[in-house]
Amino acid sequence: MKAARTVAAWWQAAPFAAVFLLFFVVPLALVLAVSFWRFNEYELLPAFTLQNYLTLFQGCGALNERGDLCVTLATYLSTLKFCLLVWGITLVLGFSVAYFLAFHVRSPLVQTVLFVLCTVPFWTSNVIRMISWVPLLGRNGLVNQFLLGAHLVEQPVEWLLFSPFSVVLAFVHLYTMFMIVPIFNSMMRIDRSLLEAASDAGASAWQTLWNVVVPLSRTGILIGSIFIVTIVMGDFVTIGVMGGQQIASVGKVIQVQTSYLQFPLAAANAVLLLAVVLAIIWALTRLVDLRREL
Repeated sequence: MKAARTVAAWWQAAPFAAVFLLFFVVPLALVLAVSFWRFNEYELLPAFTLQNYLTLFQGCGALNERGDLCVTLATYLSTLKFCLLVWGITLVLGFSVAYFLAFHVRSPLVQTVLFVLCTVPFWTSNVIRMISWVPLLGRNGLVNQFLLGAHLVEQPVEWLLFSPFSVVLAFVHLYTMFMIVPIFNSMMRIDRSLLEAASDAGASAWQTLWNVVVPLSRTGILIGSIFIVTIVMGDFVTIGVMGGQQIASVGKVIQVQTSYLQFPLAAANAVLLLAVVLAIIWALTRLVDLRREL
């Protein structure tokens, strides 16, 4: 009987394992294999070479004459900078919104309505939501018109659009919800009697928040952080649109390489990006045992 149950469990898991292999393992294996191929202007050559990885790190052994980093390191540092900024801002915003919904909104109906309102922007395309910032932040946009009309500036502010500021703003606008949802879910699972016990013990609101709510919300914080890191590190559309095609990122470099049919070089860059993202996720999971918490 035990053997029959074991066989049945394997058959139940087989469809999910097949989907995982077909849509996750096989594509990654193909990308890894192509990253070691040769190529020229006309064709891909399935012959093993390390030249694609050597090309990525070409000139990275030392600074150039102007003291700048090589292209690959500079691009990855720029992408990590955006990732860190967006993660910090979305964490603060996401935690604040989730805390308000979980502890300050008493009615489940109002909670549901406000939560649904947070998802309204996801009912439209990401590109449309990004483009909607142009009439606001452009040189002749509403923000500059207000600043000029109020005599706060003498000429239009140039850095509002097609700049690192607009890129971070768009990232925060697009992806804060990925931080709100897991944190809100973790907060809703917190036993309210713990908050009452902390209050009875003389803890202030800030002490309760830091010593009770934050530790018990760490699973949601970790999951939201993983979402933000993985999305921002590989994004190229947002940086391309909001950066005016003037700001480099790893995803943008990979997109350009594929557009020039440099698939092995793009695959090598993708493998390197995957390794960096996995290293960040591994570091995050060292802080919280996600399997135990879930």
